[in-house]
Amino acid sequence: MRIIARSRLKEWQAGYAEAAAALEAWYAAVRKADWKAPNEVTTEYPRARTIPKGRAVFKIKGNDYRLIVAVNYSTGCVYLRWFGPHSDYDDIDASEV
Repeated sequence: MRIIARSRLKEWQAGYAEAAAALEAWYAAVRKADWKAPNEVTTEYPRARTIPKGRAVFKIKGNDYRLIVAVNYSTGCVYLRWFGPHSDYDDIDASEV
């Protein structure tokens, strides 16, 4: 998959240093993926969930952080939408970020 944009991921890694290694591991794994449908995301990441508007939510660093992405399965692009602590995730609408 092509992840857009790497610069945003680096900003999050700098802002949340304790999650930097986990974000990097996620990035490396997803770059090698070739998802064609939402069920392929949850097959590879059983703790992830897909939600409306082509979004997927990943648990990062155990249950400490959430990463929301938008996936365009036809183009193979993953757009980084939001990253933050689990406590902040509870205050947003994941399908709207």
